[in-house]
Amino acid sequence: MKTTKITLAALALLVGGSATAQEALRTGYFLEGYNLRHRLNPALAAERNYFAIPLLGGTNLSVQGNVGVNTFVWKKDGGGLMTFMHPDVPAGEFVDMLKDRNRINADLNLTLFSFGTHKWGGFNTLDLSWRTGLRANLPGDLFRFAKLGQSDPTTNYNLDGFGTSMTSYVELALGHSRRFGERWTAGAKVKLLFGIADMSMKMNTMRLTMGEDQWRVAAQGELNMAVPGLVLPSKGESGAEPLGSDDATLVDFEEMDFDSPGLGGFGLAFDLGATYKVMDGLEVSAALTDLGFISWSNNTRAQTRDEDWTFDGFRNVEAKPEKGSAGDLDQQIEDMGDDLERLTSFHKDETTGGRSRALGATMVLGADYALPQYRRLSFGFLSTTRINGKYSWSEGRFAANISPVDCFDASINYAISSFGSSFGWLLNLHLRGFNLFVGTDHQFGKRTKQFLPVGKANMNLSFGMQFPLGDKKSL
Repeated sequence: MKTTKITLAALALLVGGSATAQEALRTGYFLEGYNLRHRLNPALAAERNYFAIPLLGGTNLSVQGNVGVNTFVWKKDGGGLMTFMHPDVPAGEFVDMLKDRNRINADLNLTLFSFGTHKWGGFNTLDLSWRTGLRANLPGDLFRFAKLGQSDPTTNYNLDGFGTSMTSYVELALGHSRRFGERWTAGAKVKLLFGIADMSMKMNTMRLTMGEDQWRVAAQGELNMAVPGLVLPSKGESGAEPLGSDDATLVDFEEMDFDSPGLGGFGLAFDLGATYKVMDGLEVSAALTDLGFISWSNNTRAQTRDEDWTFDGFRNVEAKPEKGSAGDLDQQIEDMGDDLERLTSFHKDETTGGRSRALGATMVLGADYALPQYRRLSFGFLSTTRINGKYSWSEGRFAANISPVDCFDASINYAISSFGSSFGWLLNLHLRGFNLFVGTDHQFGKRTKQFLPVGKANMNLSFGMQFPLGDKKSL
């Protein structure tokens, strides 16, 4: 595997359509019949005892981005697709579509088991889920550089902040919520985390100067990979022929291999939440979730040299692929990756081993008002902020919620976020003994044949089935 197969993982998501983790469907936050809303705020209780069997209890797939497939993949005049690297793609038009920071998040939350019961003076939950999240921050100059190359006698590109991050783990969560007096409800969860894999690459500084005689790169970055069974040797360790005295420590991605897999780390996290009844029909709420960390073992760490270096430029970066060939799309991505590999040379650190990494915490603030004339109709506002360094984002969601009968409720909402605007909805059937829901936080509009969003990469699908037990109860 080449370095750029890691650093361009987000672009592969946009082009190849992989989707991977948010806590639960935010559209269901204000619906009492939505059993999994305690994942957004541990103070919120389900209306009945319930249990969910593996794989059917709840699946949430989500992709968010401020760019879309149509930025990087274009239609050919005669049919078929081509990447932005194709010479038939107008450079000026492509550059105008780029953001200064091209961002994408992709998430998966798969319910393995979930159980909730009203006992011991409150509502108790036991959850087992698998969560995977990918984050990417791709500066606009990265793609301007790939497309335009050297456009002046001296051309400068700033790629500071270029990075990707991926974390996958299994979460076992135990929660309890209860009412205090007539107005307050509080809840908390403790989570045991079992790490599967963790990878991150960040370039704190990355400047490229392209002159007539030479190209100069100033780069300072770090690569961490904690994957069970991963063998990531340097060129000296793999027996590759070193090109110089310092090249023996270069990470040799071509010789990367996997031994026996297993758990890569363990961690602990907490969720805290509360609700307050301001007056009859008006309730406000707040929560802070995923306050914790995972301690990873078998972490391989590599760094760039904190010094300028030069190379003789790219070759064939804009070569026109053979028209009509089946591999047009994949081949252009591979060619660009081969050339960009020259920019990120990581040297393996002698000190490898343990590494602790904090989870990205999420803060939610909500307000819900039920109409006095018809209590089954309410209007809510939910503010969500993900606190995760350069991968942080925020969202405001306005919702209309209705429960026309006791066994059915629904929500429609409109959200404005760091990734643009989106429309969401949820249909939730909650009979005695059976609960089925389907919805989305980001309704996808125009899409490709491969079911990818053509505009901004905002799409989400959530569905699940649980089995409610007994009569309705309240805290």
